[in-house]
Amino acid sequence: MPETETRTGAQALPYVQSANSGSDGHGDHPGVRGLDIRLKDIRKQRRLRVLSEADWQHWVTKGYVVVRGAVPQDLVDNVIAMLWEFQAMDPADPATWDKPQLREHRMKELNNAGMVEVYNHQSLWDTRQHPRVYDAFVDIWDREDLWVAIDRANLSPPNRRARENGRTEGFIHFDVDCSQRPLPVSVQGVLSLKRQGGEIGGFQAVPTIWAQIDTWWDHQPTGSDPFKPDVTGHDIINIDMEPGDLLIFDALQPHGVRPNVSTDKVRMAQYISMFPADPDNERLRRERIRLWQEQTHPIGEPFPGDPREFEKQHYQVAELNPLGRKLLGLDRWD
Repeated sequence: MPETETRTGAQALPYVQSANSGSDGHGDHPGVRGLDIRLKDIRKQRRLRVLSEADWQHWVTKGYVVVRGAVPQDLVDNVIAMLWEFQAMDPADPATWDKPQLREHRMKELNNAGMVEVYNHQSLWDTRQHPRVYDAFVDIWDREDLWVAIDRANLSPPNRRARENGRTEGFIHFDVDCSQRPLPVSVQGVLSLKRQGGEIGGFQAVPTIWAQIDTWWDHQPTGSDPFKPDVTGHDIINIDMEPGDLLIFDALQPHGVRPNVSTDKVRMAQYISMFPADPDNERLRRERIRLWQEQTHPIGEPFPGDPREFEKQHYQVAELNPLGRKLLGLDRWD
């Protein structure tokens, strides 16, 4: 179909994992299969619930959007308190912040990047099942029957080495294989728990590459890495966020995180994304429920898990509200 043609809604066979999810730690971002149109080209059938018209236009022209105040401060504070406890760090004592990670990441760029291997704590589910977060993803997908990804959080103390070396840019990459055809259709999300911006670092995007993504790979030199774009000649956009802000971005958006070069502040975030539910995929549905019930991490190279099993040993199984039960797959949408 012509590139300019639009269709109504994200109607497709619902779920697919990245074809590269088992190779080097990239991928494993859920999306849809059988969809031959990008989300930016959907002709909206539902009224916008959270996004403004200006937000929507930013999404379809830049490949990302920030939902300001998506989560109230009390829910944000609950996640923050849990992360300090989970990491055995004292927020009042920076001497406790510098701790080695417990397991290596197969995706080497994630090593010592602040990933916190907690996935099912009550505070994480409370933000996932918050109506404003859900409604934002309904706006993006133009459909209500969604599942939420079971993902983790991030706590990044000051990066002394980056500060001493004067490094201010992050590692710009894709999380999906942009050489695939058709292109993967997926979205990702980051909930800011602490202020992000300036010396604290934060999310970076390269929307000019995203705007060319339909043909971008065709023009790359032989031997190029589809996960590591050459950003020469492109502006890298730094995105500042306040606690409770939710950034949603197209998985085809090149992105990275500026290092935290402050001396006494941490950056905290929770990863939240949603994708079309696949209730007829019983194996997947049962696996999602198992992760929640057993308070464990997803199986796959991007998720090394916590060898202490701290979550299982110290916390109760999260209680889900009616929306959360549907977002997990316990209850059907129809």
